[in-house]
Amino acid sequence: MGADNRQLLRTVGRAAAITGAVGVAGLTYASVIERNWFRLRRYELPLLPPGSPRLRILHLSDAHLTPGRKMLIDWIRGLEAYEPDLVVNTGDSLAHPDAVGPFIDALGPLLDRPGAFVYGSNDLFSPQLKNPARYLWRTSKTDYNKRRVPDLPWRDLGAAMSASGWLDLNNHKGALKAGELDIALAGVHDSHIKLDRYEKVAGPADPAAHLRVGVLHSPEPSNLDRFEADGYQLLLAGHTHGGQLCLPFYGTLVTNCGIDRRRAWGLNEYGDAWLHVSGGLGTSPYAPVRFCCRPEASLLDIVAGP
Repeated sequence: MGADNRQLLRTVGRAAAITGAVGVAGLTYASVIERNWFRLRRYELPLLPPGSPRLRILHLSDAHLTPGRKMLIDWIRGLEAYEPDLVVNTGDSLAHPDAVGPFIDALGPLLDRPGAFVYGSNDLFSPQLKNPARYLWRTSKTDYNKRRVPDLPWRDLGAAMSASGWLDLNNHKGALKAGELDIALAGVHDSHIKLDRYEKVAGPADPAAHLRVGVLHSPEPSNLDRFEADGYQLLLAGHTHGGQLCLPFYGTLVTNCGIDRRRAWGLNEYGDAWLHVSGGLGTSPYAPVRFCCRPEASLLDIVAGP
């Protein structure tokens, strides 16, 4: 072998070693550091009638909890310190048959506050090993075509939250009193598993309420359009994980639903309403990584308009 060929092999070897080291470092960061680097996002929206007191809404979503995630459980419990007036959980709380107790323990004193919830598909069906690259060309909705019988204790989850007075908004309307304010709410079950029935909540939102809130797990535009047309001012959703794996300076690669990438997480205008999509707190245990997309909950300060 000539000197030039030996030099080429050494160069290729060094490049491969560097690439491998970068890959291992990136995977370690995404699975160990960023996945557990929780943050609280904060927003302010002037949606209340003039002279109204502030309303603080804590939006939780996509915990995908397994019993051993003590850091996540403790972090959620710590959110009580922010003294929210209303807590809304937009689903996918579970990722294990034994996770109901730990999730209710994580909510802890938050359950003593007014609250509401909807389910996500993963509250009913346990996570499965799959190739995550498939999300680049299709959503996971078709994965449920052959899964007819739920294998997670979603009824126990709902019963525990309902027993604390939280509203079950799965294809239901309801109303809550938060401090001095009357809140009108409506929600749908998860469209990802074709259980949404908007017709059961259709019709104008209560115009006498101080705030009108639409709640759903997956931010499908067909349902968002209906909520907005019925006069709901604030729409809360989850499901997307903010993309979970994002690229610097580009952002979300996939949304796993019909919403566009630009609105895969965060607060955006949606017609005459505001849409907040939570980036979520967890991941599937089969894809325990996040990159450029830290796990999150959100605190929305709703204040009086001009």
